[in-house]
Amino acid sequence: MSYAIIRNQKYKRENLKGIFRHNERKNENYSNKNIDKEKSHLNYSLKDPKYSYEKEFDRIRKEYNLKGQIKTVSNIACEYIITSDNEFFNKIGEKETRRFFETAYKFVCEYKNLGEQYILSAKVHNDEDTPHLHLVFLPVVHTKDKKGNAIDKLACSEFWKEKDSYRQLQNAFYEYMVSHNFELKRGLPKEETNRTHLSIEEYKKITNYEKTKEILRDITLELPEVPSIEDFNRVVFKRNEKIQKEIIEPKDKLIEKLYFENKQLHGEIERQVNVIDEAEKYQKERDKILEDNENLHNKVYQMEHDYKVKSNSLDFRYNNRKEELEKEFEEKAFNLEYEYKHKIHKLEKENTRLHKIIKTFEETVKKFIKWICNKFELPSEDEIVRNFEKETGNSLNAEKQFAKKERIKEFEKEL
Repeated sequence: MSYAIIRNQKYKRENLKGIFRHNERKNENYSNKNIDKEKSHLNYSLKDPKYSYEKEFDRIRKEYNLKGQIKTVSNIACEYIITSDNEFFNKIGEKETRRFFETAYKFVCEYKNLGEQYILSAKVHNDEDTPHLHLVFLPVVHTKDKKGNAIDKLACSEFWKEKDSYRQLQNAFYEYMVSHNFELKRGLPKEETNRTHLSIEEYKKITNYEKTKEILRDITLELPEVPSIEDFNRVVFKRNEKIQKEIIEPKDKLIEKLYFENKQLHGEIERQVNVIDEAEKYQKERDKILEDNENLHNKVYQMEHDYKVKSNSLDFRYNNRKEELEKEFEEKAFNLEYEYKHKIHKLEKENTRLHKIIKTFEETVKKFIKWICNKFELPSEDEIVRNFEKETGNSLNAEKQFAKKERIKEFEKEL
């Protein structure tokens, strides 16, 4: 019985361009010699990407407001390779083969409640040795933030956080496909086979089932018409020798090569992990510094804002008070000016009146002197005035008399 096969591969952003061109057959030439371009028209999509995988990733992340920190080293997408063997697909036929891949597509949508919206692309390839489905998706987990709000978070490490995540995946896939009436069996777990998880390319190299079948078909037992036991043993030995040489030894060499490459890769990965750990440590410190810096900026901004508010309030109060004082001053100045003008006008009027009185009095005095002179036949008026001023020390000229008194007062003050 054939196996239900599902393999997972994680990708960083830098890998998306390459797998997009491969899955969507955008290249003119391929290093994979198993691709028959004349059969590429038999490929079909269960879900087409609207754009390239990179742009589609950005669109989905923005449209569904996906949370989660994305770094250069972060795995942001995963790819399932879903298949079985040619014996299984030849047996069920083209219609059921399509139902097989459509059922697998539904399984991915339902597994861990992923949802169809987070699938970038689902492409069935019929132009290679064995039909298979390339399904690229975003590893999104449905969780809650610190405030308890439901969020969708892009987090590959959380999506595959269980130690036996791949065992759970393969078990769930097998059970799902069998429940939909596909006669398949579950592959043995790695604890029993002692095999490591292989990459998609390594898996294709080692499980070249079609090539192995061709070699086995070409090996025939050339026996005489009446073979003896020795003849039979000799032919079987030659057959076994050919199998050993053309099938087992090449695969052993390939496995050995892959083992050493895998060992070297693990060493390199371990070194890279140490570098990544250090980078994450410094990244956390950097994030903490940036957070503190942002908090300081916020505090400074708040202080500047409070200062501006208070300053504007003081300016407003100052300007209002200034306007009130200016208005009050203008009113008082106007009133004082009006009052002083009124008093000045009154004094000027009084002064004019006094001048008239003095002038009238002086004229009267002159007339009186003249009358005295005429009445009593006295000397001239000027002589009488001079005698009066000489004997009394007073002047009949009011201004001269007033000036004289002022000088006397100043002199007395000085004494």
